[in-house]
Amino acid sequence: MNKSLYARRKLVNQIGMTLSFLAMVLGLFVLLWILLILFKNGFQALSWSLFTDSTPAPGSEGGGLANAIIGSLMMVGFSALISTPIGVFAGVYLAEYGDESRTAEVTRFVTDIMLSAPSIVLGLFVYAILVAQVGHFSGWAGSMALSLIAVPVVVRTTENMLRLVPGSLREAAFALGAPRWKVATYVTLQAAKAGVLTGLLLALARISGETAPLLFTALNNQFFSANMNAPLANLPVVIFQFAMSPYDNWVNLAWGGALLITLTVLVLNIIARVLFREKVRA
Repeated sequence: MNKSLYARRKLVNQIGMTLSFLAMVLGLFVLLWILLILFKNGFQALSWSLFTDSTPAPGSEGGGLANAIIGSLMMVGFSALISTPIGVFAGVYLAEYGDESRTAEVTRFVTDIMLSAPSIVLGLFVYAILVAQVGHFSGWAGSMALSLIAVPVVVRTTENMLRLVPGSLREAAFALGAPRWKVATYVTLQAAKAGVLTGLLLALARISGETAPLLFTALNNQFFSANMNAPLANLPVVIFQFAMSPYDNWVNLAWGGALLITLTVLVLNIIARVLFREKVRA
């Protein structure tokens, strides 16, 4: 064995491992630094009024984010109602029927494009086809923009989870005389329901903090409103506007809203990982 060649390879490996470790440490340091600042300023802004009062007027004291929290929950909720059936059924089609259809290839291609498309582009698309046509911003337009972001995530996750179901399970159902649509819905989809729910939670985690598409669709509303056919307050846009304001209470509210979104995304990701881990063990 060539000792010099072995020594050189060992040196190169050690250099590579060291650089990889330093890159990991640098990434973790920046992430922890961001989280430390966020939690420090965010917890200072937490109060009961944050959840009960609406956003304050410029220059006024106090106020909260009640209208923005309700508006975000409404838009994300309606987005889930729209994206869940579309994404799940599309994923079932791609997994169970897609191997024999050219339509499935086009669907996968479009899904990949939507997954990689910037969210602001989807917001501009909804602005052009809906907001510009009706002449005003609305919560419905915001929900549609968020749905366009969530659908491809649900589609891809559903398809991947269904493909993990053993083929023998399908063959057993076919052997009992079950038609293909019943096998797809009552057998494979039931077996992969934890993974499908994981994809839905990941999609909700992604859209809960999107700002760019809402700037062109839902915009914002200083007052409390549950009218989805009018401009609707939401946390991402409020954070965007308040963080750049010259008013200290607005900046504090922006930190509080950022903390709420971060904690929401963290909880959704933890739940998704727990469900996926249980699916893998099963």
